Amino acid sequence: MTPASLSHRARQDLIEAVRWIAADNPTAARGLRDAVEKAARQIGHHPLCGMLRPDLADENYRFLVLTGFPYVLVYTERRVPPVILRVLHGARDLADLLHRTS
Repeated sequence: MTPASLSHRARQDLIEAVRWIAADNPTAARGLRDAVEKAARQIGHHPLCGMLRPDLADENYRFLVLTGFPYVLVYTERRVPPVILRVLHGARDLADLLHRTS
């Protein structure tokens, strides 16, 4: 199976997060990047692995929390391969961020 791809916005999210983390901990920044790559493979193989969050978005979007990091991938499994739309820190106001980018 093909890994999920990252949208332009998701790539920007990831770059910003990696740069911010790398300022204090380059190893953790590489770990985040690697965790997103691993999750993209997981989503590509098992597109329904993420949770539906009707409180945040309609059924077109799924949410996958990264193992070991406080980040959430927002993706759609309705495309082949699936597309990761956002890489967001879980402490942020997800509803507001998703509303502003939809």
